[in-house]
Amino acid sequence: MENRTDSIRTQEDREADYSFVSLTSSLRIDRICTVHYFEYMNDFSFPGERHDFWEFLCVDKGEAVVTAGERNFTLKKDEIIFHQPGEFHAVQANGEIAPNLVVISFSCSAPAMEFFRSRILRIGEEERSLIASVLAEAEKGFSTPLDDPYTKKMELSPDAPFGSLQMMQLYLEQLLIRLIRRKEAPSRQRIRADGDVYEKLLSYLEDHLTCQLSIEQICRDNLIGRSQMQKLFRERSGCGIIDYFSRMKIDAAKQLIRGQRLNFTQIADSLGYTSVHYFSRQFKKVTGMTPSEYSVSIKRLSEEPEFRR
Repeated sequence: MENRTDSIRTQEDREADYSFVSLTSSLRIDRICTVHYFEYMNDFSFPGERHDFWEFLCVDKGEAVVTAGERNFTLKKDEIIFHQPGEFHAVQANGEIAPNLVVISFSCSAPAMEFFRSRILRIGEEERSLIASVLAEAEKGFSTPLDDPYTKKMELSPDAPFGSLQMMQLYLEQLLIRLIRRKEAPSRQRIRADGDVYEKLLSYLEDHLTCQLSIEQICRDNLIGRSQMQKLFRERSGCGIIDYFSRMKIDAAKQLIRGQRLNFTQIADSLGYTSVHYFSRQFKKVTGMTPSEYSVSIKRLSEEPEFRR
């Protein structure tokens, strides 16, 4: 009969059969400096700066004219540019389309970052989701507003959720790794696959922003069942398709307000609202502000700090 000592040795022998794989980082973000989401007026201009850490700018809506060193680029929706440490960079609206921009600056010394030098890339749905996750964590993790272009220091929130900074770090690292893995693909590749039902529906909604849509009409025009469509949107966006469409309309209205070419009545008409009063109620329901209050607040944010007093 096997004694206790033999039994212990046998267990040790079994454990010796296992080995561990040491986890290494292909790249690691050491510090986050700023996380921003800006809604700019169509005439906004940031004079430029340079610093000793990385920064990327991604166009969420509209267009932006970006200076990188001595070169100028016009970036459109879903395009992202990386500014390497020490590079002078500036950004301005093109005078026509009011842009929404994501700007995140961070420190990373990994050799893999060489891939991003002098690069303009186009992001897809997965990258958009990662950027949105960084912004969501930053809103909870920092007490500093994300919409001030002149912020130099982010203050941690005393109510930040457990692991908030680490989640931001992980999302950003995933974003960079995904972009590097796609390096064989063209930088301005087509990202909307014909077979992606969700992307097709988003495109359909964008094309019908001037209309009043019902769920029945959306289903009929896209040959999709109501339950399937609602399930898809709740999984991807966290809300029903009509609520999503309403937010898209308000986002479009905000962009038109910042474009400074149409009054509120004209904006309401152009987006298919039955009246300017209904438009104003919907705008406040989504944003917490009336169109007038939004216009004043966004102009104030565009001013340099010394002019805000």
